[in-house]
Amino acid sequence: MPGGVRTFEQVKGGLSPLRACLLLSLPLVLLLGNGLLDQGGIVLGLKALVAPSLQESRELLLHYAWWPRLTVALLAGGGLALAGVLMQQVLRNPLASPTTLGVASGANLALLAATLLAPGLLALGREWVALAGGGLAMALVFLLAWRRGLAPVVVVLAGLVVNLYLGALATALLLFNHELLSGLLIWGAGSLAQNGWSGVATLWPQLTVGSVAAICLLRPLAVLELDDASAKSLGVSLKALRLAGLGLAVFLTGSVVSVVGIIGFIGLAAPNIVRLAGARRLGQRLLWGTLLGAVLLATTDLLLQQFSGVLPTLVPTGAVTGALGAPLLMWLIPRLKLQANRAPQPAAVLANRHPAPERLAVRLATALLLAIGLGLLLGQGADGWYGLAPHDWSVMQWRVPRVTAAAASGLMLAIAGTLLQRLSANPMASPEVLGISGGCAIALMLGIFLIPAPTSGMLVAVGTLGAFASLLVLVAFNRRSGFVPERLLLCGVAIGALFDAVRSVMLAGGDPRGQQMMAWLAGSTYYVDLGSALVVGTMAALLALCTLPLSRWLDILPLGAPTALALGISLNRARLGLLLLVALLTACATLMVGPLSFVGLLAPHMARLLGLSRARHHLLGAALVGMLLMVLADWVGRQAIFPYEIPAGLVASLIGGAYFMWGLRSL
Repeated sequence: MPGGVRTFEQVKGGLSPLRACLLLSLPLVLLLGNGLLDQGGIVLGLKALVAPSLQESRELLLHYAWWPRLTVALLAGGGLALAGVLMQQVLRNPLASPTTLGVASGANLALLAATLLAPGLLALGREWVALAGGGLAMALVFLLAWRRGLAPVVVVLAGLVVNLYLGALATALLLFNHELLSGLLIWGAGSLAQNGWSGVATLWPQLTVGSVAAICLLRPLAVLELDDASAKSLGVSLKALRLAGLGLAVFLTGSVVSVVGIIGFIGLAAPNIVRLAGARRLGQRLLWGTLLGAVLLATTDLLLQQFSGVLPTLVPTGAVTGALGAPLLMWLIPRLKLQANRAPQPAAVLANRHPAPERLAVRLATALLLAIGLGLLLGQGADGWYGLAPHDWSVMQWRVPRVTAAAASGLMLAIAGTLLQRLSANPMASPEVLGISGGCAIALMLGIFLIPAPTSGMLVAVGTLGAFASLLVLVAFNRRSGFVPERLLLCGVAIGALFDAVRSVMLAGGDPRGQQMMAWLAGSTYYVDLGSALVVGTMAALLALCTLPLSRWLDILPLGAPTALALGISLNRARLGLLLLVALLTACATLMVGPLSFVGLLAPHMARLLGLSRARHHLLGAALVGMLLMVLADWVGRQAIFPYEIPAGLVASLIGGAYFMWGLRSL
């Protein structure tokens, strides 16, 4: 393997699965003993488990809260790990898990929707509602990746898109029904808190049935370790076998999500750890992976309880496992069998060069002006549709900031996406997909919650640092491999997972700023005032002008390092300058409309499709398209379900996510 990177199959020696489980169980035993000592001692804890005294509040607390929570953690961790082993075996993909493939998000969305729209379905069993949602999410992932033969990278990227869509829809439900669903925020982030044994009574029979089914499928599923031709020669129906294995994994995931919500990355971590420890056969991975998953989740939860009195807010266990899983995913990515050390190739031109790019730019600018006029002058009121006079400042004072912010953010994201695509020669690169927006959002959320009375300038600085840190991570993990597009995108998945974990902690804390934070994360321009809009509009225009002198670099850098050096361009200086500009553009745009609009992916591609291939024309066309998309998304979001609003970033993310799905075909 080039660069000394070892694959999973090449990792030899080291700990055995048994030793790995025992080693990782030591913290569990210590935390378990310490927790019992805090509650009054081990003897009292065991007595409270078996025969609690009704007159002793401490024993009742142990019996109905502490012990059920520990038991649910063990069951949920084991169930998720078992589901992860099954998914990885069926798909031959070490990155497959309930969270990376969108199954957990689908189950969560189904439960949220049923709670709001059809609560009677929950009476039939929460696990069946979750099973339906997870099954539909898995089916959508299959639909996106089927043409590529369920290639590992394409499957994970399809899971990324499905997570985006389902997360956007869940955010919309929470925005429109915050009071009804506010109690589900903590649960949805993966809370193991229990007030009785009902969760255990629900979970253990389902996981027992799933475990027995997995044992029955052990020998048939082992055939999937062979290639398809060899498996078919043995008379095995691969489609039926894969359907059975994935159906069982979805059932296990749905059962766990219906009781404790989304627990991140246990299903990814445990199977890979035992495999690296030497568990090569499927039976070994099922046994040791399940045990290790139970140990990992229980240990994490007990450790979190030790700090519960110190932390200023309630932190869901699922968010903590997600934060721990993101570094694990980053560590696993270099060990995948990808096209390492492949030199970047210029992005393919998707259309013939336009004969008159200036004339096309004028048409795009005209369309943008019409969209701005639409956003400012046409809307709905109590009496239906009406046109607004330009001098009617009583309404215009609210519309001007929103349209200005939408246009400015679209401009900056489009330019940032164009810079990234031309710099990396990766047609799927954008601030949103590569995790740059996610890193920026993490920094901004921490700044909002931790800095007393932060100013806009402080937040821009913090966001720029977060975006630049994400860029440095991408460069560090991909420089030796030649910036393979697939690996870049998977790094974006990992950064996005960390962003989801931080977001869950922030939103589940009960802070009154949570509702505004949710609107911002969804990309709403509702909170933008005129002063902020003018500042960000001016900054967007200045940053856009700063990119024009760089067009020569952008024309030459995709041709390769030798050509750039021969023409007198300092590669390190050029790349650093462009990356800093991308970070600043992303931070300013994310501060306005949140991290997930996907305009940075969509606008550069649309400009290329229109025939704008030279760097200067590409930048101009992408900027106009980006502004047009965001202004229209903001107007559609305000009018589609009037008097309610769909955030502009949410509308744009649904459009951009659909384009991302289409783009998977050519990856």
